[in-house]
Amino acid sequence: MTEKTRQARTCRQSVVIESPQLLREVCGPAHVHLQALERAFADDALRAESQGGEIIITGQNNSCRHAADAIGAFMQRIEAGAEANADELASAIRLTLADGPAGATADVIAGLRKPVMAQTPGQRSYLATLRRDELGLVFGVGPAGTGKTFLAVAVGAAELKAGKRERLIVARPAVEAGENLGFLPGDMEEKVDPYMLPIWDALNECLGAQEVERRKERREIEVAPLAFMRGRTLKNAFVIIDEAQNATVQQMKMVLTRLGRGSRMIVTGDPSQTDLLERTGSGLAHAIGILKDVKGVALEQLTAKDVVRHELVARIVEAYDRDALGRLGPLPGSGRRKS
Repeated sequence: MTEKTRQARTCRQSVVIESPQLLREVCGPAHVHLQALERAFADDALRAESQGGEIIITGQNNSCRHAADAIGAFMQRIEAGAEANADELASAIRLTLADGPAGATADVIAGLRKPVMAQTPGQRSYLATLRRDELGLVFGVGPAGTGKTFLAVAVGAAELKAGKRERLIVARPAVEAGENLGFLPGDMEEKVDPYMLPIWDALNECLGAQEVERRKERREIEVAPLAFMRGRTLKNAFVIIDEAQNATVQQMKMVLTRLGRGSRMIVTGDPSQTDLLERTGSGLAHAIGILKDVKGVALEQLTAKDVVRHELVARIVEAYDRDALGRLGPLPGSGRRKS
């Protein structure tokens, strides 16, 4: 035992769980969740054991309190409808360490096919901003896998289902990896569908395929290329402009000025990943630069720490960010600002 270990203050906490079913879900099959909790606090020699109707936690320093808070948050997420899996436990741990136990379950989007909750501190801030009615325009920027589009779709779907908005409209530029719609086979709908598939996937997850189809037929849900917004005024709608880094400055001005009464607009994208031609400026970076300090506009910046896909994705994003900073300096829209 090292001198540091001998000097470390030991701790003990117990978490009582009266429901046998909830206790089994918290512990996981063969106590796999308790093992994950121990690994998360391995530096403090944490141990978590299920004894009767409680979980006994021992360790060093403040690890017991943090681990107990994380278990409590994990329980609340399960009771709110989240799946009792390793990802939800990891989210409870992350949010508890960042914001305390209350922060791990705040801002649950209810009323959907399944509840949607923030998975990271950055997502929690973004979700809180998305739900601020006084903000007519929100920019949500960050790398792939940070949930910026999915959370926007979830909030929009919840507002539509609750009757708060009459329509949910999602548009994105039909420009991807240097391709052009004119070179794709089929009619216009067939050309557009591959670009819109991620949006339909998110809608189906939030509302269910049958409800999405019904609302689509009633024109309460519309997913279309950005060019289809020209000449329209979007009233009482929740509008999402996705992959906005691929919109030109002119396109961005056009769509931002479509906003009508009773509507809100969420603009998502990654300024570092534009597929526009080299000499074509990105409308997303330009819009952030001139609008970030305008009243009623908010900017939320998600980072590699908010990536909730495979853990390797976060490391890939960080490597590209380091390379970009070394070559170009800070990217437009870096840092979080609100008005």
